[in-house]
Amino acid sequence: MRYVYGITAALLLGGTAATLTVGPVGAQTAQNEPGAISVAAPRAGAPMSFADLAAKLQPAVVNISTKQSIEVKRNSGLPPGFEEFFRRFGGLPDTPNTGEGDTITQRGGSLGSGFIISPDGYVVTNNHVISPARDGATVDSITVILSDRKEYEAELVGRDVASDLALLKIKASNLPFVKFGDSTRTRVGDWVVAIGNPFGLGGTVTAGIVSALHRTITGGGQYDRYIQTDAAINSGNSGGPMFDLEGNVIGINTALISPTGGNVGIGFAIPAEAVKPVIEALRAGKRPERGYIGVSLQPLDEGIANSLGLPKDRGELIRGVQPGGAAERAGIQQGDVVVAVNGREVTPDESLAFLVAAQPVGSRVPIELIRNGKRQTVTVTVGQRPTEEELAKLSGTGEAEVKATPEEQQSSGQKSARESLGVTVQTLTPEIARSLRLNDTSVKGVVIASVDPSSDAAAEGLRVGDIILSINQRPTRTPEEAASAVEAVRATNRKSVLLLIRRGNTPPVYVGVDLVSR
Repeated sequence: MRYVYGITAALLLGGTAATLTVGPVGAQTAQNEPGAISVAAPRAGAPMSFADLAAKLQPAVVNISTKQSIEVKRNSGLPPGFEEFFRRFGGLPDTPNTGEGDTITQRGGSLGSGFIISPDGYVVTNNHVISPARDGATVDSITVILSDRKEYEAELVGRDVASDLALLKIKASNLPFVKFGDSTRTRVGDWVVAIGNPFGLGGTVTAGIVSALHRTITGGGQYDRYIQTDAAINSGNSGGPMFDLEGNVIGINTALISPTGGNVGIGFAIPAEAVKPVIEALRAGKRPERGYIGVSLQPLDEGIANSLGLPKDRGELIRGVQPGGAAERAGIQQGDVVVAVNGREVTPDESLAFLVAAQPVGSRVPIELIRNGKRQTVTVTVGQRPTEEELAKLSGTGEAEVKATPEEQQSSGQKSARESLGVTVQTLTPEIARSLRLNDTSVKGVVIASVDPSSDAAAEGLRVGDIILSINQRPTRTPEEAASAVEAVRATNRKSVLLLIRRGNTPPVYVGVDLVSR
């Protein structure tokens, strides 16, 4: 299970949906005007019952279980010193005292669902279904159980952690299988059917409608845009298929949101359009391809949007540009706001990472951006996204006590920063850089020496030791430069500024901060 917002996010899903036809509605006619909406006749083949559909599809849906070994430290659960006391007087079994730090092997497992996509035994499921349940666990075996209760030991062909997909292979032939459908044609309100293995009960069929499309959820990947359904989905449905009324797989049931851990009508499936290319790559023994241009990003939240004079939730801010990467070669710079990729707007539903990942590797793609208030378009040659291991970087959060001297606090730059931002700043000297344990000695900026707890800067999380690299894209190497940048913003009558903040050795981030009222 996953937990979302402190609410259970179990990995599973299902659904079904009805068809409505909305007639032409004039600009000044109510959407629900009598006669404006008509209930369409069911599409050809739409059943009065799902029985025939379920009977045809269930043989291709499988149960998946794993056996796992988990190394845990030997622990009686008693306070220190009491274990020997209770053992001596018969309260505990007499087990050998092999020393502190010993481990024992416990057995565990997992249950989920999957479906067969070829007669020779290729099976699709979620990666989390066949992954170790916790740190220190090892998957010893994976078992696939067909609807006729035949069991097969499965081989892991490949997995893709980013999309939470895995491909298995069992040694069998002439198996029932199902095909992927076109999830791009799925509409909110369409009927869907989910088949899976909730709570280990075996083949279970539920039906519902598509509640929403392109959903993002906490805990999901940056490339995930889920189909939401109200079909009953519970623990164990993970990896099972979501079907349309024609019996095509349009999604893989993956997650749910629930305050209780059980179904409350909010389940999610990975759409087939995202599943197919990943499974095809894994089946061919290749790594799934995803477009990549080499940037780090920040959403355009209200604070940042206000500081730039832009609408929020339209576009994403370039926090950093990878040296020598595709974005840098195309001329994209730190501080640019990307608003469209290949003609598609960048929004919370369709983020820059999501849109770029969908572009073919090697393709030349126009990217529209805003720089210093002006729109321009650059063309980027999309590269292949590195593995997560290749992207991983060491980072630190060095902290030190930084305090401005009385003389520094009297400077015009210091005074302006206190009065405008609610922080006291001083020049980042080599001595301060060493105290902050900065790896990069070329960093230039002003370091925060104190923060007014009642200021917006404090509310945004700024703290002593943070380094302000720029204000509204203007470098701030001294308190005087910081003051000048703030005054330039005030001259435009804006009420907030955009700070580029570095904390220790972590990558810089942008923060929108309200100016202190005068």
